[in-house]
Amino acid sequence: MTLQICLVGSGNMARTHANHWRKISEATIVAVVTKDHDSISRLAISESTARYDSLEAALAGSEFDIVDICTPTTSHVDLAVTAAAAGKHLFIEKPLARTLEECDRIIEASTKAGVTVMVGHVVRFFPEFAAAKKAIDAGAVGIPASIRTSRTAGHPKGGWNNWFADPAQSGGVILDMSIHDLDWIRWCFGPVTRVYAKGLYGKDLFAGIMDYGLITLRLHSGAIAHVTGSWAHIGGFRTTFEVSGDSGMIEHDSAKSVPFSLTQRTAPGAPPGVAIPASPMAPDDDPYYLELREFTDSLLSKRQPSVTIYDARAAVQLALAALESIETGNPVDVEEVRPPKS
Repeated sequence: MTLQICLVGSGNMARTHANHWRKISEATIVAVVTKDHDSISRLAISESTARYDSLEAALAGSEFDIVDICTPTTSHVDLAVTAAAAGKHLFIEKPLARTLEECDRIIEASTKAGVTVMVGHVVRFFPEFAAAKKAIDAGAVGIPASIRTSRTAGHPKGGWNNWFADPAQSGGVILDMSIHDLDWIRWCFGPVTRVYAKGLYGKDLFAGIMDYGLITLRLHSGAIAHVTGSWAHIGGFRTTFEVSGDSGMIEHDSAKSVPFSLTQRTAPGAPPGVAIPASPMAPDDDPYYLELREFTDSLLSKRQPSVTIYDARAAVQLALAALESIETGNPVDVEEVRPPKS
């Protein structure tokens, strides 16, 4: 069986997806939707692939199974609802939507139509983040007590009408980039109950030039997490994390030649331990390929993907709580919406 795909968008993320869809033998791009027809050539798609100016035109003119949405965040809800109503499965780049109300509209439409939705929380598929999750689940650090993450880069340039520079569209660094770490923390350590944040969001002095956020999370487990996100660094893209528990510590720094290490505590009275760094980095499979492979496999096997639409909603909820905290100066309590029991 070959799954046929309509790719919506023609920017950098659409090009990334197009490159990796080509590696999946059970999938093929049959249609592209974009208003920027000059950029279609950069997708390196077949000449026979249909081109459309709107999703409605694509639905009327081509047959396909999946709509892959790689467009600015504020466009997600209308595209997703339209696609779901037509019975199409959905892969949506993160974040799921700009507001919780929009997230809920997508959930309602996809549930009513019985279609599968996966959102591109690709950090779960990066080997160092996946290895840390595996080690945490295996008890390598014992009971986690503190978590620190950082994700830093320069301010993104370009995009359709420079939409990243408009917080009303992108949600700034927290909704667009730190949401990766918020999702990963929730995936590894469970629900968050309270969010407090400081940042540059909404500060006119730096609007469209740079952004920075520092988020503190109180987890239901009792652990505390600190998330740093920055669009104010000019030294290139960098990620770090540190997880400390009563039995050990996991560290990652993408700037180091060995970007991942696990150090375990020694028992009282035992000789000092030696930290043996190890890198789980495997160049064979690109994380963007792995997430699309996971989505494909979930459709072919008729199961839910490993990243559910409720996971994606919860990540948006945490990011928006952080933005609310920045604007009000107050902590924000969080209560997740649980998926209905099947």
